[in-house]
Amino acid sequence: MLKSNECLEQIELKRSELITIVERNGLSSHLAIQLSQQLDQLLNIYHEKHYKTGT
Repeated sequence: MLKSNECLEQIELKRSELITIVERNGLSSHLAIQLSQQLDQLLNIYHEKHYKTGT
């Protein structure tokens, strides 16, 4: 399981990657959708860890 700070780092990296891909390929490109889904998964992991444990 990821630690909170590791999860935040991965979220920021994925967000940056997504922004770059959207600028190049558009918001509805297959790659942008994939990266967006991956970012959603990371955000869900962080939310579960951070808010359900109260840390």
